[in-house]
Amino acid sequence: MTEEYRTITGRQRAYTWEDPRTSAALVGSRSGLEMLQAVAHGELGGAPIAATLGMSILEVEEGRVAFGLTPDEWHYNPIGSVHGGVHATLLDSVMGCAVHSKLGAGQAYTTLDLNVRYLRPVTTASGQLRAEGRIVSIGSRVATAEGTITDGAGRLVATGSTTCLIMTVAP
Repeated sequence: MTEEYRTITGRQRAYTWEDPRTSAALVGSRSGLEMLQAVAHGELGGAPIAATLGMSILEVEEGRVAFGLTPDEWHYNPIGSVHGGVHATLLDSVMGCAVHSKLGAGQAYTTLDLNVRYLRPVTTASGQLRAEGRIVSIGSRVATAEGTITDGAGRLVATGSTTCLIMTVAP
């Protein structure tokens, strides 16, 4: 390996997040939609992973949630595009939140499976990503949802689907 490829330039990034135990304590007293609306309006802290990746809630309604994320170089993999794990996390988040938006007080969910299809590369030139999750079906124990990610030009960059387990949370 030649010397020109060994040059390392360091970068740093700092961010803050809210204590997730604050929102977790409210699961027994608020519906999922109420909790998501409180996060969207800044009344309740969001998930720490949202701060880590720079995701923000754009829209919340019953059965549908949209997040935004602007790609930056710290999202990159070593080959010069946004790491697929960012797409997967974004889709898992919006689809899970779509499920959460339909749950009552005292109910929670967890992802059982996650399927992601990558359709085009994403870079910092892609503009703000918009991820949208929508309920497909919801029962007493299992829910399914689907999601899409589009780039700043409205082009589809990834799609996903999920199955979530619905649980009762003790107060």
